[in-house]
Order: sequence, then C-alpha cells, then structure tokens
Amino acid sequence: MKRALSFLLSSVLVLSLMSGCTAQASQTASSASAQSNPSSNQEAEVVSAEPERTESVSSEPISDETTNDTETVADSSTVVFTDSVGREVEVPAQITKIAISGPLAQIAVFSLAPDKMIGIATPWSDVTESIMKPEYYNLPILGQLYGGKGELNLETLLASGAQVVIDVGEPKGSIVSDLDQLQEQTGIPFVHITANLDNMGNAYRLLGTLLDMKDEAEIRAVYCEETYLRTQTIANNVEKANLLYCLGDKGQNVIAKGSYHAELIDLLSNNLAVVEKPVSKGTGNEVDMEQILNWNPDVILFASGSIYDTVGNDPAWQDITAIKKGTYYEVPNGPYNWLGFPPSVQRYLGMLWMSQLLYPEEANYDLYREVANYFELFYHADLTESQYQELVSKSMLK
Repeated sequence: MKRALSFLLSSVLVLSLMSGCTAQASQTASSASAQSNPSSNQEAEVVSAEPERTESVSSEPISDETTNDTETVADSSTVVFTDSVGREVEVPAQITKIAISGPLAQIAVFSLAPDKMIGIATPWSDVTESIMKPEYYNLPILGQLYGGKGELNLETLLASGAQVVIDVGEPKGSIVSDLDQLQEQTGIPFVHITANLDNMGNAYRLLGTLLDMKDEAEIRAVYCEETYLRTQTIANNVEKANLLYCLGDKGQNVIAKGSYHAELIDLLSNNLAVVEKPVSKGTGNEVDMEQILNWNPDVILFASGSIYDTVGNDPAWQDITAIKKGTYYEVPNGPYNWLGFPPSVQRYLGMLWMSQLLYPEEANYDLYREVANYFELFYHADLTESQYQELVSKSMLK
C-alpha cells in the first residue's frame, strides 16, 4: 500500500480522535485494493474455501456514539469471519452499518443489503434517478480507497459508525497486508470477498454469511449461477463474433483479452484485442488507429461517453467492417455500465443484453422482462418498459 495512503489514514485518525470523534470499531473504506480497477493481476492465495462465523462474546457493552448518545447496543457479541483470502476478522454478530471500499463492492453489497449501507463510493448514473428509490439514489458519497482518484473521505468514514468495511473483486498480491494495516490504523474490521464472473454465487454466499442474510444471498447466488450457465451454453453453441470493445474520447482504448475487465467479452465473443500486456484497469489498453484497422472487427461495442455518436461520420473509421455494416453499438449504462465498468455483478445484466445482441436466435428470451427482473432483484427498482427503452436506445440491432 502506498506510503501516502498510510500517512493520510494515520493523520486523519489522529485528528478525529483529538476532536473527540470516536472512531467506532465498525467499518469503513475497505480493501478496495481488490476491488476497483486492480492494478496487479497477481492474486493472493485463498486460504479458506468455506464461509466461517465463529461466535465470541464481548464482556463489555458497546456504546453506539455515532447515532444516539443514549443508545446502546443490546447484543455486544462478535463473531470471527474468515474472508476470501484467509484473514480471520472479528466482526459484530449483527451488522447494520456497512461501508464499502469502492464501486465493485457498492454494486454487490447494494443488491443484498441497501438499507445497511452508510454511503456509496461513486454516484449512480443520472439516467437512473427516475428509476431508483430516492433513498438509495441519494445515499452519501464517500469515495473509494483504491483506484480512481483515491478520493475517500476518511474523516466522514471514521465518524460514520460503520461496523465493517467490505471489499469485493479481484485480490491483488498485497491484499492481506493492505487490509491488516488499514484495520489496525482505523480500528474498523476490513474484509475481502473475491468475486469473478464464474464464482459470483460463492461470493454472495460469503456475503450472506458475513451479514447474517443467508436466505437473501442464496436467491442472488442461484440467479448468478443459472444466468452464467445459460450464457455458457449460448456461447458454446455459436460461432463467436469477431469483436472489439472500444472506449475513450477517441475510441482508441480497448478492453484486452485476458484482462479482469474482459471476462464477459472473452466469454461471448472472439475478443480481437490481443496485446502483450493486458491491463486490469477500466481505461483499458491504449492502441492506435492502425492497430484497430488491422484487427478489423465485425462488431464494435463502444463504452458510454466514447465516440458512438460520431464514429459513423469519421473518415478514419470508414474502412472497418463493423462501421461499414452498421454493427456497432453503445453499451447500456445505468446505474452502471452493463459490461463491467466497474466489473461487478451488473455484468450478469450485460450477459443478458450481449447474448441477445450477438446471438438472437440462441438468446430468444424477452429481454425487457429479463432486465426488469434483474432490476427488481439487484437494484430494488421497478423498471418500466419506457425506462428500459431509454437505457438500450443506442445498444440494439439497427
């Protein structure tokens, strides 16, 4: 972990204590090292395969100073939770206030326990303001610890009353030492839940164990596993499209084959973006126009905010098959990018869309009903057909 981050955490903690603000051993800005746009592909060793909560009872009552000076926590028991990288962390047995380390954790935890979240890492997209419940759309923004701009508001976090900080995503090599250091400096338990495209069911079960919400977690675990299995079946029965996923203000960044962000793209297409060193960042690998012309994809997916609206009239792109044939699309974005920026559980929503976009004969389901079901289960929102049409207006067959 960077020396600057350690200094900042220490400084903020000292200032908070001097001002009389008690940083309750609860939760805060987690191990987002694994979560937001990991910079290393090296994974920490997973020591424990099974979720574990071992009861342990504290002899001292715990005062909840962050919500009500006169309120006390009736049940002061704690449990020992073993996270995805084998760390045994003492956490409250009843967790009601959760902080998250970044947007990957935000999406996964929100789908399971939105009413327990004290804030979010990054804002939801504007287009979903009319879709999401106001109390969820307007949750306080705390920022994220790793990746992005590293804008986590530690002072707010320490004063929030968070009981645990949850990190979700791909663990990098230093995850164990990073989280141990943060936990020691803040007094708040930090846990990491590893989540890849093919193991999201297990990630939900582990979250359910941590939050004592096993039944709710199991519903989402089964959904992810069934959706992934159906998508695998589709992918195995088709000739995969030659595809590029382009982003950036020039459209010359690509999500490279083999990167963490490319898991879904690699599953459902022949990802032409083969580079020497794929980066695990949401910005992808930067390439030049000559390379894109050499790849000459049959299909191009553009990220929201890229050049989808102008590429059809750009002379530099006119010799590319996808542009000539009109087989280019903008990835739906709401509340986050459906294909994985960040690469969290909303990628299962992307599976539904991308499968039908590329292989409509195999994925012959009612996409609106599938997406509406997802929004109800993971975003706690009722999606109307007109709202759905707005979300996919640039991302369907022309």
